[in-house]
Amino acid sequence: MSDPRSDRFVRSHLKTRHLVLLVELGRHRSILHAAQAANLTQPAASKLLGEIEHALNVQLFERLPRGVVPTWYGEVMIRRAGTALAEMDAAHQEVMELVSGLSGRVSIGTVLTPSAGLVTDAVKLLKHRTAKVQVSITVDTSKILVERMRAGEFDLVIGRLLDSNVAAEFNFEPLTDEPHSLIAAADHPFVGRQELQLAELAREPWVLPPAGSILRDRLTSMFLSQGLEPPTEVVETLAMPVVVNLLPGSRMIAAMPEETVRPYLDAGLLAVLPWDLGLRMDMYGIVTRKRHRLSPGAEAMLVALRDAAQARYRR
Repeated sequence: MSDPRSDRFVRSHLKTRHLVLLVELGRHRSILHAAQAANLTQPAASKLLGEIEHALNVQLFERLPRGVVPTWYGEVMIRRAGTALAEMDAAHQEVMELVSGLSGRVSIGTVLTPSAGLVTDAVKLLKHRTAKVQVSITVDTSKILVERMRAGEFDLVIGRLLDSNVAAEFNFEPLTDEPHSLIAAADHPFVGRQELQLAELAREPWVLPPAGSILRDRLTSMFLSQGLEPPTEVVETLAMPVVVNLLPGSRMIAAMPEETVRPYLDAGLLAVLPWDLGLRMDMYGIVTRKRHRLSPGAEAMLVALRDAAQARYRR
């Protein structure tokens, strides 16, 4: 049975402009900038925020000299407001799709490896089946993608659920893990070496994912566990076009699944160095929100992802 107090709050106090303001406050951490983004005056934004705090009888934001910071209560309201607005956007999209035939838009977040194979396979399959569906693809780390999905920014994510505190909010369909190899230019001096040492690798320039990513942490641990300092000559990026253009003609090294650079390996532009990383990333999979009904376009994308995964990983 629903709490009548909660029902009164939603029906009597909460309006769409309150939700919009909460989301913008979460993004900008400034009443002035949030008001501008929500097309409100600053006094109007302050009044709306005061109304929500009065109705809940809690402080949602700490007022600082240069902006605002959400309290724990504020974090909850920002996240739920983003989800509520995303649900209304999805409802509008679903109605429009039903009116005009299956079309609409689906937004996907993906980690790097499936972006280069699985996702492109699935998009081709989707476009063959339902050409009108527009697809938006964002590549980032799992942590960022899942947080943005909690805020309602993605229909589907292909990544990992790393935070046990939020895992209960999602469905997870495992796909595969990621064995990593060391990739370098085909003419790198280490290609073909029989007895390569980790200390030699540590002195080379590397292309690495940003600090805080799982792969970066595990590579750092690999060096430290052998009493070595991690590489200091580093370029940080997740952008695959940047990586594959940095490696040829340089001594740079990158750790990545061979699947992501298979065309470059087959063309003789890149090569696998003779060093067994012994590194397999955690299983990634298809992440969807529980108790959330996908739009017809997003549902078609989910089916295409499952079919593409069946063909690619489970032959």
